[in-house]
Amino acid sequence: MSLTIYNTLSRTKEPFQTLTPKQVKMYCCGVTVYDYCHLGHARSYIVWDSVRRYLQWRGYEVKYVQNFTDIDDKILKRADLEQISMTAVAEKYTAAYFEDLHRLNVRDADNYPLATKHIQEIQDLIADLERKGFAYAVDGDVYFRVRKDDDYGKLSKRNLDDLRAGAGDRTDAADPDQIKKEDPFDFALWKAAKPGEPSWESPWGNGRPGWHIECSAMIQKQLGETIDIHCGGGDLVFPHHENEIAQSECAHDRPLSTYWMHNGMVNIDGEKMSKSLGNFTTIRKLLTDYRDVNDNKIDIDPMTVRLFVLTAQYRKPMDFNDKSIIAAGQSWQTIKDGMLFGYEFGDRLGWENLDPIRTNATANSTEELDRFRTAVDDDFNFAEGLVVVFELAKELRKVGNIIAHDSAQTVDPDLLKDKWQTLIELAGVLGLEVNPDELKVQNSGLSDAEIEALLTERQIARANKDFATSDRIRAQLTEEKIVVIDKAGVPSSWYRS
Repeated sequence: MSLTIYNTLSRTKEPFQTLTPKQVKMYCCGVTVYDYCHLGHARSYIVWDSVRRYLQWRGYEVKYVQNFTDIDDKILKRADLEQISMTAVAEKYTAAYFEDLHRLNVRDADNYPLATKHIQEIQDLIADLERKGFAYAVDGDVYFRVRKDDDYGKLSKRNLDDLRAGAGDRTDAADPDQIKKEDPFDFALWKAAKPGEPSWESPWGNGRPGWHIECSAMIQKQLGETIDIHCGGGDLVFPHHENEIAQSECAHDRPLSTYWMHNGMVNIDGEKMSKSLGNFTTIRKLLTDYRDVNDNKIDIDPMTVRLFVLTAQYRKPMDFNDKSIIAAGQSWQTIKDGMLFGYEFGDRLGWENLDPIRTNATANSTEELDRFRTAVDDDFNFAEGLVVVFELAKELRKVGNIIAHDSAQTVDPDLLKDKWQTLIELAGVLGLEVNPDELKVQNSGLSDAEIEALLTERQIARANKDFATSDRIRAQLTEEKIVVIDKAGVPSSWYRS
């Protein structure tokens, strides 16, 4: 089976064929650096990082470029609010981006172009569009003639009658500059300078670039006129990506990208995440001070967030809530236990070395690698690929529990090593990693079996109305950062905080 990708442009899954054999040019729309990254950003960049990792694992040489928008109305508003320069705002939140995404094990792109470093390329592209009749200047502004592009709307599947309703806050019909436009649907390529705003000299007067033209120019400069994969959040399909296509393809007379990929949005308890609803969650708050509905602080491992993202089909919306992130934490604990297996028990099993990198594959691991590849080849179905990872981790954890209790285990040690190395490899493809030093911390607390034993003792005490013993055990578990959840009629459940 060959790799297939769902192409937003065609609305179908298509076989993956690169412009150059075994080489991939991939561009991801990055953040506008005016605030801390939120959970939606986490999902997007974890997904595209995993896509990139998987392509590399499949033998492709990937050149991955992700921009930063460092000139924008939102940045200027933040600069005014914080009483600092636009550049200082951009630098502050660019640094914050790297701090937050590195914690989620998102690898750096090969290049991070900045809009402000591509002013000449932006002006050259606008000039090309103007010469071809696709752009026109009015009082220092330059606009794109939407109706002149016969293919406009091919990505979003919108026609001009639909555009006004779907344009959103980036193309506000109440814009005072609308009177300058030949057509209300035309969008800005260059904006005339306003008092107090940064600006650059241009053939049309001092000004700054429009949002959409920035990515078109940066793609051309960094990767060429046509690339293999253009990706980003689903909210960018219209108008941003639609306008990118219009600008680039009208200027170059060739496709901008072969494949267009978009990730779904993140909802919070079934509602769209937004600051106005008060459910806006930044990555750093999630990882440092997350509290459940009862205001209990829950320590969330960055790998839990990464796993949570990968358990959903990347194109579909996903819902974040206390239950889902706690479940992801328990799942990550299973995988982590499996990944730590070799470091913890390898010596006892007689392994000559604890190198997690396999030098050759056995028939068993080949089968598991093939299952993983077959699953993920279907439009990057990471959730199905995780099934193989979970199976390996559960099997290793089961054997680890037997060894930990000084019981005899019957599985061939060489086979166990092969399974462990396969687990490490496949988890690594998904960006899930462990530090062997975690064993020192993990082994200092209660084991799962000890926790279950205490809960059983507590359950008996509660049945006998021995509430002193019940409270003592709960306090002991709380001290060990074990959160106990009591429900009527069923045994208590728990998770590590």
